[in-house]
Amino acid sequence: MAPTLVILAAGMASRYGSMKQTEGFGPAGETIMEYSIYDAIRAGFGKVVFIIRADFAAAFKQALEPKLKGKIEIAYVFQSLDKFTEGFNIPSDRVKPWGTAHALLCCKEEVKESFAVINADDYYGKEAFEQAYAFLTMECNDQTNCILGYELSNTLSENGTVSRGVCSINEQGYLNQINERTKIYRKSNGQIVFEENEIETPLQEDTRVSMNFMCFAPNFINLCASEFKLFLQAKGQELKSEFYIPYVAGRFHELGLGKVKVIPTNAKWFGVTYKEDAPGVKASINALVDSKVYPPQLW
Repeated sequence: MAPTLVILAAGMASRYGSMKQTEGFGPAGETIMEYSIYDAIRAGFGKVVFIIRADFAAAFKQALEPKLKGKIEIAYVFQSLDKFTEGFNIPSDRVKPWGTAHALLCCKEEVKESFAVINADDYYGKEAFEQAYAFLTMECNDQTNCILGYELSNTLSENGTVSRGVCSINEQGYLNQINERTKIYRKSNGQIVFEENEIETPLQEDTRVSMNFMCFAPNFINLCASEFKLFLQAKGQELKSEFYIPYVAGRFHELGLGKVKVIPTNAKWFGVTYKEDAPGVKASINALVDSKVYPPQLW
């Protein structure tokens, strides 16, 4: 069975200020995720599952379905605060979604095959989808998952801090530990650091980080379910706490359930965290079109 591509598109884009998931960046108005879908189709993926919020489902479908019809199987999953929170009292002031691992948990009834998961607003590169497809079809099983590891220096924004899953990797190329760092930036002296509790810690340029491009066997979603219950007990009353996929991937390793391979990729990444990132993204896509990586009109 061909693997599935799961796209995280339910985020609120609070730092960007508008619905960047459906904003046009390509020459013919293509969204960033359309380039990911295009790369996934030519790599061999057979289905795409969009995780979205119900309140913009109609606009989302109208923008994408005419382009994708007949090219790949499409499914939708809605993420909402109440899903999988049975018996838990959600804080009345909570607005922020529970995070990417909760979004993946919402796919429990829709995804039954090996799958890759990506962000809607990140460009990952043709090579990365080829690497993911090879892993999913030849190596992935209940005990072996993977993260596509991008070089940190290639994943920063000039317009503010970024969040990255920083990977610690053993000599065999498997994950030892992953830590979500929510405030990474390059200082004026050129040093990359992450800041936590007003303390700066240096990071190497070639540190491998997760950009939420990961590959899993379907049983990983069951682990998201059990870990989400623990997350709610520990942090569910915090208004901005988030349940991240890299955290659950780390738990997969810690609990002895299997190994997480970190596949280094030299694919070029770019994305839109801030509004100021948009011109650079458009320029990068135009350069890829000019170099014939993509046609001027994808569909």
